[in-house]
Amino acid sequence: MYIFDGDSAGGSAKQGRDRHFQAILPLRGKILNTERARLDKILSNKEVKSLISALGTGIGEGFTVDNLRYGRVIIMTDADVDGSHIRTLLLTFFFRYMQPLIDEGHLYIAQPPLYRITHKKKSTYLYTEGAKEKFFKELGVTQDKVSLQRYKGLGEMNPDQLWDTTMNPETRTLLLVTIEDATAADRTFDMLMGAAVPPRTRFIQTHASEVRNLDI
Repeated sequence: MYIFDGDSAGGSAKQGRDRHFQAILPLRGKILNTERARLDKILSNKEVKSLISALGTGIGEGFTVDNLRYGRVIIMTDADVDGSHIRTLLLTFFFRYMQPLIDEGHLYIAQPPLYRITHKKKSTYLYTEGAKEKFFKELGVTQDKVSLQRYKGLGEMNPDQLWDTTMNPETRTLLLVTIEDATAADRTFDMLMGAAVPPRTRFIQTHASEVRNLDI
């Protein structure tokens, strides 16, 4: 099951998917920050309820992985700041209320391309800034000699492009979500997504110099 950000991308995905084994769940807005909210508020949130209903596992102590309706749960959000935020909110929810989903290897993050480069009528999809730089170096051309499209949102892709790059099991790239240190992960989610502001501020100030390709 693919969890999509927005109706436009979800619409392309519904048209491009293989209906025999792929389901689409479009989110119509940002999911609640479950690190800060009470359980009753979480359970009343429309997007959270849609997730719980679609997966069929229950949550928290009532979670039953045997009831999972899909072998892979794939988060697929835009390659921008909003998309990263939504992905983090989803990871927070899954870590706090469906951790066995992660522990047993069912949660993935899709890797859609950042660029589509067309040179001499041949199109190539590139997934990182580094891949783009390598492509130009190996080809021996500059950007003004090619047609370069930067995908800011999944909705910019037509159904065939989404299938070819991100949904076809033979060509897609998926990142498996794992927890190497549950205690450290617990502290990180609490620090970055919790109600206390000072720890989050210190983290941002400490790591600000490490940021690359900032999307503003």
